[in-house]
Amino acid sequence: MTARKTATLTMAALALSTALGSLAQAAECTNERWNKVMERGKLIVGVKADYKPWGFRDTDGNIVGMEADMAQDVADTMGVELEMTPVVASNRMQFLEQGQIDLMIATMTDRPDRREIVGIVGPNYYTSGTNIMAPKALGLTEWSDLDGKPVCGVQGAFYNKLVEDRYNAEIVAFAGTAEAKQALRDKKCIAFLYDDSSIGSDLASGNWDEFEMPLASEDDSPWGLAVPKEEENCVFGRFMSGMQYNWHRDGTLIELEKKWGIKPTAYLENMHEKSKDHLADE
Repeated sequence: MTARKTATLTMAALALSTALGSLAQAAECTNERWNKVMERGKLIVGVKADYKPWGFRDTDGNIVGMEADMAQDVADTMGVELEMTPVVASNRMQFLEQGQIDLMIATMTDRPDRREIVGIVGPNYYTSGTNIMAPKALGLTEWSDLDGKPVCGVQGAFYNKLVEDRYNAEIVAFAGTAEAKQALRDKKCIAFLYDDSSIGSDLASGNWDEFEMPLASEDDSPWGLAVPKEEENCVFGRFMSGMQYNWHRDGTLIELEKKWGIKPTAYLENMHEKSKDHLADE
């Protein structure tokens, strides 16, 4: 057999294998959650209610914010009603696993261990790094300044252990951001460890004038929304991939940043440039 024939047969075999794999995957897709949502006419989305401006309660007690707007757009596109369920870092994946929510858009960093539990689909819609908010009076300048000091954090945040291990900080973890930030005000810790994007918004609000974000951000990480693991490569997962792609392409996420007073991020600008329809601009 000639080398050319061998290469041709190899390519054919690979193509057949890919096709069979796709058919097998399609056969495994029951689309149970997607069908349930469409039948009930309502999408239940887990969002943050204590993470301003991505998800928080307004004066009437309603959950609003950038991710709440994203959830509403998903429901509108599906043609169903929206119900939002508040979640926190320590329970958001469990709520999705247990069927208490259908979709999760809750400031979650996309990590390999989390992909084993829930269906995180791309392209990621946002990104952030890790930093601290601390009193200006302390004059913190380096991460090493946290050595042996109590630092307030939020339960379930992946960077708690990283900062403990790297800088010997003593993390005091609270159930939510409100409790952690109040502990900072009450001087129960020297700093509040969190996402730099949220800290930046807090500092810009005018309610934290005596505080600052003094360190260089670390561990810049993408955020992932999630569907049930079993629907990651089925209708629901592919639909949410399309939603995220279109949010990047048409600039929706950039507009939501502006709406909610979030400092513009290079990530969204870069994703918009990569995804936009260049022929439409001619």
